[in-house]
Amino acid sequence: MKPVRKAILPVGGLGTRFLPATKAMPKEMLPIVDRPLIQYAVDEAREAGIEQLIFVTSRGKSVIEDHFDHAFELETTMEHRGKSIDILEGTLATPGDFLFIRQQQPLGLGHAVWCARRVIGDEPFAVLLPDDLMQGSPGCLRQMVEAYAKVGGNLICAEEIAPADTRKYGIITPGTRDGVLTEVKGLVEKPDPAEAPSNLGIIGRYILQPEVMDILANQEEGAGGEIQLTDAMAQLIGRQAFHGVTFQGRRFDCGDKSGFVTATVAFAMEQREIAPALRDFMARY
Repeated sequence: MKPVRKAILPVGGLGTRFLPATKAMPKEMLPIVDRPLIQYAVDEAREAGIEQLIFVTSRGKSVIEDHFDHAFELETTMEHRGKSIDILEGTLATPGDFLFIRQQQPLGLGHAVWCARRVIGDEPFAVLLPDDLMQGSPGCLRQMVEAYAKVGGNLICAEEIAPADTRKYGIITPGTRDGVLTEVKGLVEKPDPAEAPSNLGIIGRYILQPEVMDILANQEEGAGGEIQLTDAMAQLIGRQAFHGVTFQGRRFDCGDKSGFVTATVAFAMEQREIAPALRDFMARY
């Protein structure tokens, strides 16, 4: 069983829900307190042992690449003023470990994943959607990598959701359950609550076998006129091992304004230097 060494981060979306803030700045660079959203996903991948990160970008996203490069003027100025640059630790990429691929058309998540096929080759790989900010110890992807070491195959991250919300998610048709692991018998895209096979919703972390790339190469358009990753994954069920891993931690949907603000408050409340003032303001407000 080959280890999971590579991860795809699809960051080519337009971020229209956050306009006008995202007119000139990628939504992945919006800060949760003092770190951009993309940094949390990168740190999570590194914690899980990922060696190579593949960013699938689009026009106007070069600032993401800049974020993980040296900022010589900033670093020199800080050092000259006697300020430590340790705060920038984690924002520098080792050459060759970060790759950037352009998705020239917004054809969906499945297409974004397929754009990285040459780099993935014949290896299993992870997919992280930065909009889903995961908070757990260990991190979400590390939990999935540990599960992968036990069962192999394909894994998707799952979250128990309110039954009324099934129409917002891909939903797992469950088989045998063993702790946090659930055998996946099928995937249903955004079913009505009355027709949902479970309340296990698919959220933005995956570990997939390279055969999914062959399926995506011939995948027809699905919901929204886009090439859906869920449709391609469904074709692997029954052909390869397929499990859901229920995440042990908290998830914030930062693709939504309320989720983004909630995440900002939650992470701010854990920082000792600002939590007291924030708590006092919230009580008064």
